[in-house]
Amino acid sequence: GVSSLPAIHGMADDRVHVLVDGMNLMPACPNHMNSPLSYIDPTNVASVEVFAGITPVSVGGDSLGGTVLVNSAEPEFAGAGQGTLFKGQAGTFYRSNGNASGANLDATLAGENVSLSYSGATVKSDDYTAAKDFKPAWTPTDGRSDKAGNVVESTAYKAENQSFGVALRNDNHWFELKYSLQHIPYEGFPNQRMDMTQNDSTQFNFRYKGQYQWGTLEARAYDENTEHKMDFGDDKQYWYASLAACQAAGFVLGTNCAAGMPMNTEGKNTGASLKADIALSERDIVRLGGEYQRYRLNDWWPPSGKSMWPSTFWNIDDGQRDRAGVFAEWEARWNPQWLSQLGLRSDTVDMNTGTVSGYSPAYNTDATRLNNGNRAMTDHNWDLTALARYTPDATQTYDAGYARKTRSPNLYERYSWSTGCMAMVMNNFVGDGNGYIGNLDLKPEVAHTLSATGDWHDAANEQWGFKATPYYSQIDNYIDARRCPTSLGGSCSAANLTNTTGFVYLQYVNQSARLYGMDISGHLPLAKTGDYGSFTATGVLSYVRGKNGTTGDNLYDIMPLNARLAVAQRLGNWSNTAELQVVAAKTDVSQVRDEVRTGGYALVNLRGSYEWKQARLDVGLDNLFNRFYNPPLGGEYVGQWKTMSMAGTPYGVPVPGMGRSIYTGVNVKF
Repeated sequence: GVSSLPAIHGMADDRVHVLVDGMNLMPACPNHMNSPLSYIDPTNVASVEVFAGITPVSVGGDSLGGTVLVNSAEPEFAGAGQGTLFKGQAGTFYRSNGNASGANLDATLAGENVSLSYSGATVKSDDYTAAKDFKPAWTPTDGRSDKAGNVVESTAYKAENQSFGVALRNDNHWFELKYSLQHIPYEGFPNQRMDMTQNDSTQFNFRYKGQYQWGTLEARAYDENTEHKMDFGDDKQYWYASLAACQAAGFVLGTNCAAGMPMNTEGKNTGASLKADIALSERDIVRLGGEYQRYRLNDWWPPSGKSMWPSTFWNIDDGQRDRAGVFAEWEARWNPQWLSQLGLRSDTVDMNTGTVSGYSPAYNTDATRLNNGNRAMTDHNWDLTALARYTPDATQTYDAGYARKTRSPNLYERYSWSTGCMAMVMNNFVGDGNGYIGNLDLKPEVAHTLSATGDWHDAANEQWGFKATPYYSQIDNYIDARRCPTSLGGSCSAANLTNTTGFVYLQYVNQSARLYGMDISGHLPLAKTGDYGSFTATGVLSYVRGKNGTTGDNLYDIMPLNARLAVAQRLGNWSNTAELQVVAAKTDVSQVRDEVRTGGYALVNLRGSYEWKQARLDVGLDNLFNRFYNPPLGGEYVGQWKTMSMAGTPYGVPVPGMGRSIYTGVNVKF
């Protein structure tokens, strides 16, 4: 509901660099449930900037697929002689599918040199429903819930986000300090075997920006602390149907017989950055900078009965991932037609973890293998970006470039260690229902990307436009997966190596990969009348293909050919849009993961808005014809039943999309 992961050109999660108000927020969860975008409410977003092709080194390293910059509003100050500035806005919304509702409030109180701000938002939703029944017929003894067959279980959520800010301005310099709080009491995940039962986060974010004769200087320091908990939500079922059944099996209530299977994570993320834009001449701009990030992670699972007792399971104990980077970027505007950009970046990533242990001596073999291994790792990574832009006249622009991008593994890819069924399926942040184990021998991924863009439009770039971007990426040491070798023991059995009809157990491994595709977008005026206003057509089409060069397999979770076509109308204060979303069938699936295919579909969405001077009303109807569909990137449905039992979990059911839904929202400025 609130923890989506952006995908760019076939890459997602840690391969995409996401900055929220300049902070590099990292998931503190073996399922990546608390992803970066979950820490800012949509109503608090002022701008989103996406670098999807050749990403400048100045906007981030330690990633492959691109960079997403999400920012809240800049601090506002009163104008000279204006006195005290007080302004804000409040809003609320309702969505019928899932009975979702939310509210938000933003306020600013400012003088000429001091600005105080507050932003708060809350949102809540029940499980949403698909357009038709999709669940197989399970008997009550298998733990079937009593919800209707079209309910997509484990999709309910509730989230609260607040932010307090103070900013000071003195001539061409200003300082800002933000304190942010998040509380998520629950968020269901239909493609994960657990749900998030608590996520509390505090963030301090300090920023300085100054204008000098030679250019601009920007500095930032931040600190984030996250307490994260997972367990079975109401839709998922524990090994035992009740505490009484657990006691009847011989376990002690309150000692090793819990109401669920708690899993706890604590993350501490501290970072700082410094960036200078130096105008050497009218032609040349140089950007210099550096950043440092210190990340600590503890991931432990208290004893809870069955085979999960009598001790605490330490999945990650004192995990450490520290990164220091520096970059230099030169941008030159040689003449009105030609611009070039050349950048070089160096990042050093240090990783380590303490010794681990399992619930019982049965885990000693796996724990000893990690504890006796070489856990301290240092990666020396470097990125290179070269871009040229040619603008022959006001109606066309052409870009072409090359980028070398590098990403080091995350803590779970290197250090998750147990071959037990339960532990492996818990270390899964891709939503495919399978189990994963880490690999101490992983090397950093290195992507070589070629990309070009042609952009044609009217001279004012307001009436019509057409843009096409083909791209190609060759990735060395791509972190894919293989069936875990039998030499590891545990669930890494001989049968697992050949399984093609159920969930499997995998190990992260370096292989080679290639990704290629094209993005096409455009807009065109259709008509302009006095009675019905203006009509504009817009469209976006995307295609990406991903192959594993080592095995010949398809890469996992690749979006098939898809398009969005829309006609927008504007008449006075009215804005109305009719949108058609078309997605092809996903047939090129990952064999090693037994990835599930999805069918093609087409959805029609309608939305409209009316604006007054101080207010705006939004209404909409999604999935007008109530079509049943499965989002190609939605993952495997494990949202109910005994999700920790591989034998008791349904296989081959992709997560369904949302059925017809009506929504309305109102926002009032003051």
